[in-house]
Amino acid sequence: MSTALDTLTRMTDSLTACTRGVMPQSEMIRQWRSDAASLPLPEKFGTVLGNLLDRIEASALFSEESCSFSQKDLFANLQLWADKARAQCTKTA
Repeated sequence: MSTALDTLTRMTDSLTACTRGVMPQSEMIRQWRSDAASLPLPEKFGTVLGNLLDRIEASALFSEESCSFSQKDLFANLQLWADKARAQCTKTA
């Protein structure tokens, strides 16, 4: 189980780096898609994450926050997803 928690830590570290402008969004998204596939989570987690990452990719088309896509909110939702995934992985340990 520590492997899953380590993976989630890597994912949240890359999210932090992305929000600080240290890591490109495309790299963070690629890492999240790859790492999430290895997590022992229910299918609904993958569906939700896929939708969030798709929205973040679409938001990259806008240079500023728009009424349709708030990158800040999307990143906050990614953090929430990671928190819930961590709780799920801890619960099933």
